[in-house]
This record gives sequence, C-alpha cells and structure tokens, in this order.
Amino acid sequence: MSSPEKKLMQMTGGQALVKALEHEGAEVVFGLPGGAILPVYDPIIESPIRHILVRHEQGAGHMAEGYAHATGRPGVAMVTSGPGVTNIVTALCDANMDSVPMVCVSGQVPYPAIGTDAFQECDTTGITMAVTKHNFLVTEAQDIPRVIHEAFHIATTGRPGPVLVDIPKDIVDPNNPRSAMTWYEPSDDDMELPGYRPVTAGDPGAIRAAAGLIAESERPVLYAGGGILKARAADALKELAELADIPVVTTLMARGAFPDSHPLCLGMPGMHGNYAAVTAMQESDLLIALGARFDDRVTGRVDGFAPGAKVIHVDIDAAELGKVRAADVAIRGDCRLVIAELTAALRALGGGGAQPDRRAWRSVISGWQEKYPLVYEQSEPGELLKPQFVMEQLRDLTPDDTIVASGVGQHQMWASQYWTFDHPYTWVNSGGLGTMGFSIPAAIGAKVGMPDRMVWAVDGDGCFQMTAQELVTATVERIPVKVALFNNAYLGMVRQWQEMFYEERYSEVYLSYEVPDYVRWAEAMGCVALRVEAPEEVAPAISKANEIDDRPVVLEFRSEASENVYPMVPAGKTNSEIVVDPSQPDPRRGR
Repeated sequence: MSSPEKKLMQMTGGQALVKALEHEGAEVVFGLPGGAILPVYDPIIESPIRHILVRHEQGAGHMAEGYAHATGRPGVAMVTSGPGVTNIVTALCDANMDSVPMVCVSGQVPYPAIGTDAFQECDTTGITMAVTKHNFLVTEAQDIPRVIHEAFHIATTGRPGPVLVDIPKDIVDPNNPRSAMTWYEPSDDDMELPGYRPVTAGDPGAIRAAAGLIAESERPVLYAGGGILKARAADALKELAELADIPVVTTLMARGAFPDSHPLCLGMPGMHGNYAAVTAMQESDLLIALGARFDDRVTGRVDGFAPGAKVIHVDIDAAELGKVRAADVAIRGDCRLVIAELTAALRALGGGGAQPDRRAWRSVISGWQEKYPLVYEQSEPGELLKPQFVMEQLRDLTPDDTIVASGVGQHQMWASQYWTFDHPYTWVNSGGLGTMGFSIPAAIGAKVGMPDRMVWAVDGDGCFQMTAQELVTATVERIPVKVALFNNAYLGMVRQWQEMFYEERYSEVYLSYEVPDYVRWAEAMGCVALRVEAPEEVAPAISKANEIDDRPVVLEFRSEASENVYPMVPAGKTNSEIVVDPSQPDPRRGR
C-alpha cells in the first residue's frame, strides 16, 4: 500500500482523517460535532482547515454545496452518527440530483457495536446509498487515507456527486488501540476502485456524425444543461455557438453558462422558461443537448416534446443517454472535451461558412422575443411590491459578477427570469430536488469559497423559516451574506397551482405577514435588517445593504401574494400549450 519513498508517521485514525482532508486540499469543513465524531474534532484544533460550526446538519450540507457551486472544488461536511447524518440526507440527495461534488464525513458508533442498536446508531450506508454517488464504511484506521483519497476522486471525476465516508468511533479514538495507524500520503496508485473508469473523450465517429447533422440543420438549438458548468465548458460552448451561429437555451442549472446578453442567448427554457426559449426548442429540427438530461420540467409531456427534432446528446453519464429521449447521435464524454472536438469537426467541414443559411430561423425567434417578452404590471400606490420589480432592482444595483443563491418556489423562477447572468458560476440553486431552505446556507458556503465576491440569497418567507438559523452561523463566523426575503405570506408556488388547477381552493398555503416579525428575528441573529414596503424604498434599501460588509443583512420585501409566475407550461401538457401572461395574446389560438 505504501512505498519506501513515502513519508510514514505514526498517528491516530482521527489525526489521519484530518491530515487526509488537508492532503486533498480541503480548506474549509462545515460541520457539527457529536459523540461518534468527537475524536476527529480534537485534531482539527491544530489543523489549518477552517471549521465552520453550523446550527443544523442540513445547513452544513447546503453550505458545502454552495461552496462547490461557486468554486468548482468539492465541498466538505462533517456530522455525527444517527440524527446527525439523517439531518444531512436532504443535502446529499440535493447534491446527487444536481451533480454537485461533495464529501461528507460521518461519525458512526464503534465497529463492534454496529448492529446492536447502540445510542445514536443508524444504518448510514444503507440510508445514504440511494442519495450518494458512492459511500464507504471504513473498518480499519489504516484505510482512512486511501478511502478519503478515493472519496475525493469519485466526487470530482466523471459525473460529479456527493460521496459519504462513515467512520466508526473506535478507529479514530486515541484511547482505543484500534485507532493506531501509520500515515502515508495516498496517491492514485493506491486506490481500489475496480470498474470505475470515467470516459472523457468522445467517440470520433459519433462526433463526425454530429457535425454532419449540424451542417444539415436549418433550425438548430443548443440545449445547454448544468453539465456545461460542471465540466468548466462555458468558453467552449460560446466558441461552438458563435462558430455555427446557433441559438442557445440555458436550463435552470446552466444559467450563466452562456451570457444572457449575448445575441445568441434565448435564456431559460422549461415550465417557467421564456416563450422564445420554450418555443424554439419545440419548433427546432435539431436539439444539441450538452450536459442536459431532458428533465421533465424542460420537456413538458415527453411524447409532445420537440416532435420534429433530431437529437445529439452529449453527457458524461452513459445512463442519461437515451433515458428520456432517444438520440440520433449519442456521445458519452466530458462536455468541454467533446465540444472542443465537435468544434474542430465543424471547422474541418468548412466552419461557419459551410453552415446553412439560418437567417429565417433567427428572424422567427426574434419575432417570438418581441411578441412575448417577460412582462408584469407595476404596483399601484398603496399596493404591496411586485417581486419582479424588486428582482430587477437587485439585478441593476449589484455588481455583474454577484453570486445569487436562490431558494425554491416563485422567487427562484423570477430570479432566473429577471436576473442577467453574464458570468458562469454566479447562480447557485436547487434544481433537481427543489429543496426549500437551500438558499441561505448555500449563500454562506458560496461566500466562504469566494470571499471577495458579493453574495445575495434570494429567499421566500416559506423557505426562510426552514433554515434561517444559519444566519447565526454567518454572524458568528463573520460571513457577510445578504438576503432578499420576498414575504408574500404564502407558499407562493403551491398557492399558484391551487389557483390555476384546484379552482382556487387554497388549502394550507397561507403563512402570515405578521408572524414571525422577520426584522426582529434577523436582528436577534445579529443581522442588519430592514422592511421594505413601497417601490421608492427598494433601491435605497438595496444600496444600503450593499454598503454593509461586516455582518449579514436581511431585507424583507413585502410583496404581492396574488402575483403568478408566467410563462407556464402546465404539468402534463406539452410545451406547445404554454400559458403566457394574461395581458398577452394567447399563442395557442394561432395553432
């Protein structure tokens, strides 16, 4: 396992675990100690790793996710056994759905006690098997360096994802002889991962076939998914789009992967995407799916999705190819490498000059953009704020490279619709799992990873009440995130569905405008807090928040409860049945 050249040292398993994290380049760990993981917390005192003490283990997981979203490096969380690890399951599932690189170290009862229903014991590997890319139960202290190295390797290669390492207490406890071990610096040669061989380069024949389809297409669309960002392929995507002059849609997970201000950018497609993006995909003759998985929120009813389109599908995960939509050309590989290979293949065919004349296609799309822009009506005097207006003000009054972390619901859709994302890795959100309460801890993690950047959390009142306690963490740890709290006194997206599809029978969605008092609550957690109720107050409040950089800030925007998110593709309908704002002509009447 080790070679003579490696530096060998005697230490405990707890010391080895901390040293292994250091060896993998971990700069920060988000965690909460407890009995089973306690022996690891003692050597952390001497480690250069920054530990951030969270107020709930779910917060640790989302902070690790936010850190990974913003930096591209794996986030690290550490929790104890039993309820500690069950509390982080939601974050593990969230990271698994959104392909976020993350390593979670969990404490476990001593190895001889496993299976005896010991205090705070649970079947951690069994519980987390379905929500992680891989998990480990380490049984010998000597295996700790290798397993930690393997965990980081698995989390960051191929399709990224969360990896959990479960550590019995006895192999890290300095008072237990099973904890004695010899440290060595693990390398890739030490890994024991039979069968794990991620494919990165695309098949040359498939790439040539894909280039041929592009060269024949008159109405192509580049369908960019979150895999573009995971592969650090934003520049490669832009080069391909400009070379072939093909419009680009960026899914909820890919916002910022292609600049919103670029003339080829159509914005977000899907259930609440803009009309031009949704309809361009629907009417295309070729979809070039790059790091996207044909999610149901993008496709609508699958059998009616883009019926006339051929499909090129590029994904690092072979399981995604053909899972939802059969591809005419399927290419397994790393998006950045495959896009570069595809661009080279197009150049070999004559580059942009060999592409069909697509001016008519661009003209049709331009007509859709002009006829069906995003719209809303500004509030009248005495009325509550329109959330779209607040979102526009936030966008216009913050730096272009501001990192935005969103909760889940109406405010998430408005943020994606109305913010202008011209930089990659500036949009942090929960896409696949749709986890309420994600934004505040994720914003904290993003700010820890990118301390010189402004970070705003966009949250709803329902989401805020789930994880707001992590603002105590932000205050104590001096992490100056800013929170835009949209208080409409409802679970807004659920209320919208009940209005549209349940005959306005509003069941269990009303929260309250008055309870809790968000300003006093935020102040009690050490934040600067302001309540904003009139349009003329919005810009000054945001400007004031932007000037504060020594503590968290919470701005409560009292917003209109009856406001709905449009456009909308109703669940179970095709994208051709998209519903636009009631003030606009119904496009379905022309079909």
